[in-house]
Amino acid sequence: MITGTTKLIAHLGYPTESFKAPLIYNPYFEKNGIDAVVVPMGCRPEDYPAFLKLLFRLSNIHGALITMPHKISTMALLDETSTNAKVAGSCNAVRLSSDGRLIGDMFDGEGFVRGVLRKGKKVEGARALIAGAGGVGSAIAASLAQAGVEHLAIFDANQTTATALLDRLRKYYPQLQVTVGSADPEGFDIVVNATPLGMRRGDPLPIDIDRISPSTFVGEVVLTREITPFLEAVRARGCAFQVGTDMLFEQIPAYLEFFEFPTTTADNLRAIAKLG
Repeated sequence: MITGTTKLIAHLGYPTESFKAPLIYNPYFEKNGIDAVVVPMGCRPEDYPAFLKLLFRLSNIHGALITMPHKISTMALLDETSTNAKVAGSCNAVRLSSDGRLIGDMFDGEGFVRGVLRKGKKVEGARALIAGAGGVGSAIAASLAQAGVEHLAIFDANQTTATALLDRLRKYYPQLQVTVGSADPEGFDIVVNATPLGMRRGDPLPIDIDRISPSTFVGEVVLTREITPFLEAVRARGCAFQVGTDMLFEQIPAYLEFFEFPTTTADNLRAIAKLG
């Protein structure tokens, strides 16, 4: 039930038809008696800078979830951003501080890392390869760096994108070993597909499966299907792995903490979500 005391969390993006967050957060709020609601709000890019500022003038606004196409442009509109957001170059959560400042963070990568840790894989001191240096790949790189990986290898077909991520990582994590340019997975403890490959039938595999060790932990970010051809192939090699939706559910407890709500587990969220 929405009342005059309900805390409003805007889910900002465009278009809104594919938004899943309200179907996860709102059942959780209802079940736990939390007086808050997530509301999808479609905002076109040309209207977004002005709208975001006005949105946070509302007396009952508590925060915002940010999705495409606004994650990058949000960075210039905030008063404070986390290191994760700065390394990722984008933001997917904004809250209003008690003194009226807009504070932003990025949780895509945090969800990925929490999932890896919960499955028992050690991240600190590990060697990790990320294929794809776009939005989600950059966010995962930021969180892996924060979690203490020793060596991070970045591959992207767009060399400019990969180099830009390299520069941001070196700026904020000068002790981290970072390399770019190769997608060879041999010798890595963690391998991540952060490319769109696997979304469409007939896509090539993003990484040479024959060079992945059975002891390597493999992560996927594609959400359109749980077991992508890439995961099918690494599963056949005996690799432990994480599906794309694990990253989605694992990041929501981090969001709840950011918004200062009672937190929960990814398993609990999966059980009560109304995704259909």
